[in-house]
This record gives sequence, structure tokens and C-alpha cells, in this order.
Amino acid sequence: MALVEELARFVVRADYEQISPEARRELKVRILDSLACAIGALEGEPIVLIRQHLEEMGGAPLCTLIGGGKAPPDRAAFYNGALVRYLDYNDSFLAPGETCHPSDNLGAVLAACEYADRSGRDLLTALAVAYQVQCRLSEVAPVRHKGFDHTTQGAYACGAGVAKALGLDVERTAHAIALAATPNNALRVTRTGRLSHWKGLAYPHTAFVATHGAFLARRGITGPLEVFEGNKGFMDAIAGRFHIDWAQEDLEMVRKTIIKKYNAEIHSQSAIEGLLELQAQHRFRPEDVERIELETFQVAFMIIGGGEEGDKHLVRTKEEADHSLPYMLAVALLDGDVGPAQYEPERILRDDVQTLLRKVHVRPNDEFSARFPQEMPARLRVFLRDGRVLETEKRDYEGFHTRPMSWERVVEKLRRLASPYADASLQREIVSCVDNLENVKTRDLAHLLGRVGKEG
Repeated sequence: MALVEELARFVVRADYEQISPEARRELKVRILDSLACAIGALEGEPIVLIRQHLEEMGGAPLCTLIGGGKAPPDRAAFYNGALVRYLDYNDSFLAPGETCHPSDNLGAVLAACEYADRSGRDLLTALAVAYQVQCRLSEVAPVRHKGFDHTTQGAYACGAGVAKALGLDVERTAHAIALAATPNNALRVTRTGRLSHWKGLAYPHTAFVATHGAFLARRGITGPLEVFEGNKGFMDAIAGRFHIDWAQEDLEMVRKTIIKKYNAEIHSQSAIEGLLELQAQHRFRPEDVERIELETFQVAFMIIGGGEEGDKHLVRTKEEADHSLPYMLAVALLDGDVGPAQYEPERILRDDVQTLLRKVHVRPNDEFSARFPQEMPARLRVFLRDGRVLETEKRDYEGFHTRPMSWERVVEKLRRLASPYADASLQREIVSCVDNLENVKTRDLAHLLGRVGKEG
């Protein structure tokens, strides 16, 4: 039996009753958090362009687009996935060599469950499968250091989640995963250097291809079943040898994922929280700052601190801003928050933040690196013009697994992001539907999401 067939057996065997009550609750929290991000992104620049693209290209109106309209399942997966991802505000999973965003799978799983008229329980189960596959592969088969993007492992997860949603048998599920994964070995240049719209569209594209592949497999199209272990397969060409005993896997990895408190790259969260706490405690003004020094773990330094993935003091676009620790810390200090408003073009280019971000200096700390990912350590020193040096150290933030974000706080996030597009009544309906997802149909949730934008 090929390894992808062992994975397919796990997917087909997965059942809602295997998910613990705690994991079911966390899945609902992640869904609500993701929908908050999606609704808040409706007017994002690439989102508007993608909507125009879908309207021109057309296709069978089978699945709901958030904000109204319908499209084929693969295009709905792409569009709704782009909404979830665009703000860079959705959840994350931290492994020693890889960071991923498992809620990126929601757009595809939602489309497949709506198409197949699945229950809310089926939606939760298919999403739990996708979370499990992506997080476990990220743990044992990281690819970032080889120059590949985390969407590479995501292709296996999304193919598995969509196959589960469609109710495919073991044979077709194996082919669905192979068809999703084989063409989706994405380059890490997606997130290095001069960042583009593609940073937020890479996983939606993966979801598009994975959904397309699962529907092909449903009709009987076959894929390379030795995608993992075969000659020039994933192990041979990219990841190296690894082992997961899929017969022993559960559906609990969602409980190890974390939620963003701030609209900022995940590794920045504790540093931003620490800086705002320091400012609240000592009430200093941004213009009083002479220099800010941040010690952080190696991964944060490498990705958003000015390490090997590019200069983070050169910030011109939203994509560059939300992957720059100097920008995010500077704008947090100036505005008291980091949300979508802090990534408007005119905010990014304003002199106050462009001047302050150049006063932020980031360096890695070996001790902190050893504590990651069990902790998200950060040490901040703020040097003021009057000679004072203010210091704080963090090990986590609200939303990390050591301090989980509550349902109520995620509801607040939804209200904050959705208010321009959904009135209070529709917001309550969406919250209630997600809260009671095991007792409704996926199409009930999709119908509510289709009303967004018309009642705001």
C-alpha cells in the first residue's frame, strides 16, 4: 500500500464522534475567527480584482461566495479562501521548522460541503481532517529551509479535507490527494523580498487546485499514488524521509493552533502586545522614542525581522508592512493597535511611521530560539530621549495556546471586522449558526454568508 493510500484510509475513517468536545469547540472558534477575517477583507484590492475575474469567467452557480453570488466549487474555494487569507489575520500552527495557517482550508471545505449538501457535523469533521494533515506534515516534513512554501504541505491537507467533504472512498481519496499535491510544490519566494499579492493568494490557489483535483478523482481520474515515497516524489525531491502512522492519528491538532490578537504576522504577536503594555504602563509618546531594540527567536528574525528573507525597513505595500517587525511595532506605538486600518496605503507611507520604523532594531536570541515554539519569547527595550530605558519580556500573548482566546473575544473580532458589511442582526445569526454548527446544514451557514455585504 502506498503512503498516500494509508493517509486516505485515515481520511475515510475519520468520524465526528472521534473529535473531543474540546476540539469541536476549538474548530468552531477557528471557523468564526476565519469568517471574521473573510468578511473584513471584502474590499481588499486583490479581492475586488478576483471578484471581477470570476464574474467575467462565469461557471455553474453551485457554491456560495461570501458577500453574494455563486460559482463552481473550485472557484468558490479560491475566492472564499482569498477572503480568509487576505488580511493575514487568521490562525496559525507553529512547528520548529514550519509555520502554517490551517484555516486556509476553510474555503475549500466549505465549498465542497455545500456542494455535497453535508451537515455541519460533516463540515467540522472535514476541517478537522485538514487541520490534522497539515499540522502533522508541518511537524515532520518542513520545507521552508529547502526553499519551498508551507502551502506545499497544505496541498495534501486540502485534498484530504475536500475528499472527506465529498464522501469519496479510499481509492478516490488517495487519487484526490495525489492530484492536489503533485502540482503544488510552491516556491518560498512567495514570502521573501518584495512581497506581492501572491503572499495572500498562494494558499487559495492551492485550495483551487486541490478542489479541482478532488472533483476529478470523484469522476475516476487517477494521480501518482507514489507522490510521497516514489522516485522524484515529495520525500525524494524535497522533504527527505519521514514517518507518520496514520492508523494512530486522531483529530485533535486544532487544539495546538493559535489565533492572532493583532492583524500582524503570527511571530510578531507577543512583541506587539509587550510594546503596547509597556506604553500603557509608562505613558511615553512615540516622539519621545530614540531607539527600540527587540530580541526575538530565530524564526521571527528570519521571516519578519530582517534576516534571510529580506530587508524589513523598506516598507511600501500592505504585504511588506504585515511582514515587517519594524513597521508593525512602529505603527502599534503610533496608533495603539494593529488592525486593517494600519495597512491602508496612505498609513503605510506616512512620514511618522516611516521615520519611527527605522528606529526599530531586531536581533535573534539563541535562548529564545530554543524556547520556540513552546513559547513565543520577546524582550523589548525602549530608549527614550530623557535617558530612561524601559524594558519588558514576554513568553506568550492572548491567543497563544498557553493563553487561549475565548469565544467571546472572537465574537468581538467578528463584530469589529464585519460591521461595515453586516448589521448586528446578521452578525448574531452567523455567530449562532457557527455556535450550533453540529445541528445545522452547511448550506444554512453558506446562505448567511451570501447575505453579507448587502445588509451592512
